[in-house]
This record gives sequence, C-alpha cells and structure tokens, in this order.
Amino acid sequence: MDALIEQPTQERPRGALAIDPAHAREGLPQVAHIPETSLFRNLEISAQRYPQKAAIRFHGAALSYAQLLREVESLAGFLQHGCGVAAGDRVLVFSQNCPQFIAAYFAILRADAVFVPVNAMLLHDELEHIVNDSGAVAAFVASELLERVTPFIGTGSLRKVVVHAYGDVLGEDDASLPVADWLRTQVAEAELPRGAVSWRSALAQGLAPAPHRAGPDDPCMLPYTSGTTGRPKACVHTHRTVMTSCAGSSLWRRTNPSSVYLAVAPLFHLLGLQNNVNSAIFWGGTIVLMPRWDREAAAVLIERHRVTFWAALPAMLVDFFAQPGIEARDLSSLSMVTGGGAATPQHVNDLLKARYGLDYVEGYGLTESASFLCANPVHKPKKGCLGVPTFGVDLRIVDPETLRPVAQGDTGEIVVHAAQIMLGYWNQPEANAQSFIEIDGKRFFRTGDLASTDAEGYVFMRDRLKRMINASGFKVWPAEVEAALHAHPAILEACVIASPDSRRGETVKAIVTLRAGSSEGSDSLLAWCRAHMAAYKAPRIVEVVDELPKSATGKIAWRELQEQECLKLRAEPEPDPVPVH
Repeated sequence: MDALIEQPTQERPRGALAIDPAHAREGLPQVAHIPETSLFRNLEISAQRYPQKAAIRFHGAALSYAQLLREVESLAGFLQHGCGVAAGDRVLVFSQNCPQFIAAYFAILRADAVFVPVNAMLLHDELEHIVNDSGAVAAFVASELLERVTPFIGTGSLRKVVVHAYGDVLGEDDASLPVADWLRTQVAEAELPRGAVSWRSALAQGLAPAPHRAGPDDPCMLPYTSGTTGRPKACVHTHRTVMTSCAGSSLWRRTNPSSVYLAVAPLFHLLGLQNNVNSAIFWGGTIVLMPRWDREAAAVLIERHRVTFWAALPAMLVDFFAQPGIEARDLSSLSMVTGGGAATPQHVNDLLKARYGLDYVEGYGLTESASFLCANPVHKPKKGCLGVPTFGVDLRIVDPETLRPVAQGDTGEIVVHAAQIMLGYWNQPEANAQSFIEIDGKRFFRTGDLASTDAEGYVFMRDRLKRMINASGFKVWPAEVEAALHAHPAILEACVIASPDSRRGETVKAIVTLRAGSSEGSDSLLAWCRAHMAAYKAPRIVEVVDELPKSATGKIAWRELQEQECLKLRAEPEPDPVPVH
C-alpha cells in the first residue's frame, strides 16, 4: 500500500492490554487479549461456529453466517479477478445500511484490500475529493447513488463499480413494518454505465479468491474525517487498530454470542460499523439492520427480535421515547443502551432508569481511534461523562500550549497513546506532524478536545479546541461549510457556529453578510445550501447581518458569536419531559 505517512518509530502496544486496577471491578477483567488476526478471520471463525445462525436480519429476510461467508468469498474473487484489485488497493463502499454493505466490507478485507467508507449523503465535490484522494480502483455502490459515482468511472483510478439494489434482499412484506418505496429499487443490467456491473452478476461468476494473506499490521480501512482546514482527511487504520477497539469495546460492554444488535447508526461511520458489525461478527451475534432511522420501526424490531444491544445517539433516544404508545412496547430484552457525542437530556436518562432499569452508558472515541477510547463502567456510569480510559489507553489532560499535565479538575486537551490509534492521516504529513507528539518516549495523538477529570478518574468534556459541530452524531466542521458558502455570489463573509437543538443536539447555523446591492433572503440562501452541500452539513439556520464581529487582528470572532448563540437559547424554556408510566 503506497501510503505516504511516517510510520511510528517506537513499538506499538501489542497483545494483552491492561487497564488501571482502580477501574477493573465488578466483572471487568484486568486484561483484554486482542486477537492477532485480520478482521476477516472473525467472520470466517463465526461462520464455522454458527453456520446456520442468522448473521443479519433485514426487512423480513435472514442471512445466515454460512450464506454471508459464501457471498463474501465470491465477491472477493470478483474484486481480484474481475476488477484487478490487488493487496493494499482501496475500494469504496457508497450505500445506506443493507446486507450488501456488510458483505462488501468483508469482501474487501478478504481480498486483502482497503475499505473506504463513503457517507451516503455526499454530493459531487465531496465525493470527487475522496475518490481522487484515496486512489480507489473499485467501488460498491447502491443503485440510487450510482449517478453520483458515474462521472468518476474510468476518468482516474476508479475502474469498476459493483451496483447493488436494496430490493434484492428484502423479505416478505410485513404490514407492521412497511417497506419504503426507495427500498424496493432494482438494478437493470442493460442500463448500467460502462464499467459497472450488477451485484448479482458479480456473484454469479463464482470466482474464487486467492488465499487470504492480510495480517494484523496490514492496512484495512481509510475512514474519512474532516479537519479545521475544511478538507476531509483519511485515517489509516490496520486490522490491529480496529480489532483492538472492537474486541476491547465488546468486552467492556459485556456483549456475547447471544447478543442481538439493533444496527441503525450508519455503517459508513465507525460508530455504526464498530458497535453493530465488527462487534457482532466478532462474537457471532445477530445484526438487526435498519437502513435509516425510523422510531416506530425501531420499536417493532426491538420487541420482535429481542434486541439486547443498542448503540443510539442521544437524538435518537429523544425521538424514540417521544413516539405515542412507546410505553406499551415490550423493550425488556434491552440490556445495554450506549452512545455519546452529545449531551443527553436528563428526562431521557430518568425515563430509561425508571421504566426499564437501564442507564445510558456513554463513551468517547474518534475516527482516529477506531471509535473507542473511554467508556463509563457499566456498573457505575456517570451522567454527561465520557467515562474512564479503557484497556491499554494512556489518556492524559495537558495544557494545549505547553503540553504539560494539568491538575485534576482543571481543563486541558485530551492526548492519548493507545493501540487503537491510527497510524496517521493518509498523504497528510503536515497534519501528522501537528497531530502527534512524544511524551515519555511514547507517541500521543492530540484529540483537540478539552476535558477535565474528577477524583475517581472519570473524564468530562468541557469544550472543543477544534470547532467541530456535532449534528445528530454527524461531525460538521465550520471551515468546510464556510468555504462552501463563500462560493455563493451574494455572500461577502460567513461564520458558521453550532446552535443548540433539542432533537439533533446541535445544528448548523450560518451568520453571513452580503455583498453590496444584494438582497438575498434567508430562505433562498437555505435552499442554495441544501442544493450544494450534504444534508447534514447544510445550515438549518441562516442569519443575515450587517457586520460580523472581528478580533484586533481582523479575524471573525466566531467564539463571540458562539457564546451569544448559547446564551440566547439557554434563556428559552425547555420542552416538557416525557412522562414515565
């Protein structure tokens, strides 16, 4: 793999990882033993152990572990022999949640290639950057997204596209769980563009892959994360870094082969992929897959399939428990509800505890850490808390300028040394130089998050050194949105901030000034944003002002605007809590 990143010189943590003895209590072991194998081997082993067990349930259909492994083997053969994919080549997956997404992911790993997940909401410019930056040679694409990819086929590195349809894997219609029209899509082979082939045709060729050779230290995925420069950066993860996160989080959260996972968080994000796919396949559990968030469908599926594990964003929980009749649903199978990324309303925490005896067990991770660094102990969680450092994680709170440790209770930047930290950013030597530091002879990653610890070692988020907005779990970087806004002919200056939102946690707000003579209104600017940016990035609020505040050096005082927004909305009354029955 031709990654232009500097490899760490010191030995990376391997094998058995320990946690602070003070936190290893009430069922948590002192050591997590991490498999020294590729992620694909997890599927292979589970298929040998539980061949007839349902690996995936999706709209009335069930795919067994044996069936899933057969599909993965055939697709890996097609990648190698039908697409010319070699070890270390990058392959995109551009799709909503569906069984084909999971099969494509493991087929890429089986072929010794590198998985590149792509947010299904990305538009042309954002997608073009990822295609070109990753140098992807092939892609798996959902049929409704094909037109976005077609312009790139054959114009650069992208040679072949495999197109799947959600309708190909639907089970029988179920009146209690209606199927949306967009899920009934089919692929017309004759209408596919040059360089594209249908999923069914790829499988039908029955091509056998070469022996699997990837080991724990081979690259396995390039998930993209945005930065303050406004251009998405890819994190170089190996089978070891992802396995460390997956195995550690599975042990910490006490899942097992009988666990049933409600998978609704997008699989193109590591939150969804790690918690709901890698963890389930690691144990041989069952994935109950939802293509998109639907609160009524979620309630039906939890009840019907006796879901035990739900990784849910706070915004999902707020919406879920606000639906009429939820108190009549049997949710007694749930044993773990976990998540993070935004503050959880207290009334939701109270409802979970009073009605179901459950705590919302929050955690903390980054794309750069394969989604797992801190988590609350299951037996002793604290509200609004990131938890404690997990297996093998050396987490320190330092002064962002001096990099010296701060006192307990004081706010500083989170820096971490852990086996799940990425090798570095793909083709970004400057970003790597800024993001990694050495302390006590060890390589630490600078998270850019500001936090403090209490007397028991629990970590509490205080602020963000980087200006990230967290909208329903989607990370939005103001610099990227501001750069897009500046392409509008009427906009003179723009400042993007987070506006607190009861449903999304935070939503994107743009404060703009207009060029002389322009009379653009907020509605037309909002429409333009929706047409030119992914839905989660596009501002939901646009405020037109005469002038933006500036610092002494002439920079827009974004922090001042952010504080004004928080103070203004803090004065508004909170919504009535959901009653507990």
